[in-house]
Amino acid sequence: MRYRMLGRDLEVSALGLGCMPMAGVGTGLYGHADEAESIATIHRAIDLGVTFFDTAEIYGPYTNEELVGRAIRGRRDGLVIATKFGFLIEDGRKTGVDSSPANIRRACEASLRRLGIEAIDLFYQHRVDPAVPIEDVMGALADLVREGKVRHIGLSEPGADTIRRAHAVHPVTAIQSEYSLWERGVEADILPAIRELGIGFVPYCPLGRGFLTGQLTRLEDIPADDYRRQDPRYAPGNFEANLAFVEVVKTVAARHGVSPARVALAWLLAQGEDIVPIPGAKRRVTMEDSMGAAHLDLTGADLAELANGPVIAGPRYPDEELRGTRL
Repeated sequence: MRYRMLGRDLEVSALGLGCMPMAGVGTGLYGHADEAESIATIHRAIDLGVTFFDTAEIYGPYTNEELVGRAIRGRRDGLVIATKFGFLIEDGRKTGVDSSPANIRRACEASLRRLGIEAIDLFYQHRVDPAVPIEDVMGALADLVREGKVRHIGLSEPGADTIRRAHAVHPVTAIQSEYSLWERGVEADILPAIRELGIGFVPYCPLGRGFLTGQLTRLEDIPADDYRRQDPRYAPGNFEANLAFVEVVKTVAARHGVSPARVALAWLLAQGEDIVPIPGAKRRVTMEDSMGAAHLDLTGADLAELANGPVIAGPRYPDEELRGTRL
């Protein structure tokens, strides 16, 4: 495994592991997840040199953090555990956002208990809360840093102005947002802003929720209750059109004798040393394949071919969810 820096002083594996698809959030999102296999996947990732693991209180809710906590028990040393706060959760459902200082502290204490750790290595605001100034959010997080309960602060899906305002209060170590071959919106203003400030970037959904793996060929193969049915890029018509982009990825993959997933991740890694993708996995075989991207060096011709592929059909979220991003 290769390693990179997020922000000024947080070293992590060049690829992290997104734990969302594992137990507690499998059924109804990305299909069934087996707890034993999920834990074995985390253990195998550690064996391969992966140090960066991503979860959130909303995943489940709560059960994903508990799973990660069980998996890392006795193997905590050297790991960077990232989790997130900021959603209002009522009766087991997300009903809004809440980044009030009181909720930030509650979420931190609860995540520490579920994960079974003494400090959260990277604590993200999951979504910007329009009702709470980012300066107040960062002030509350800075208090947790001073108390030793949080080591580094991150933001998920903020806008460029919010990033600058937040960083002026306390150093932000990482920004997390969707970024992949088929979702490149952050290139316009988010990446320039974080590079100006020396902040790392963590792309989630780096494989397009599985689309870029090349394993999906028919919309009918996705269960009716799968979360991807809500993704406009998977909608009838868009799904079929977007298969043309996957063919480009497959072509490059064939040249190197690797999987399309590995190529898609290697393309992201080539966009800058400050970029650390977190592909999600719930099985060892897919995780191992993804982590191989750390050692795949694409040529300039490969990168150009991938960057100039067909235009992607459909936005990355339905309108209601999209309105809650880049604030």
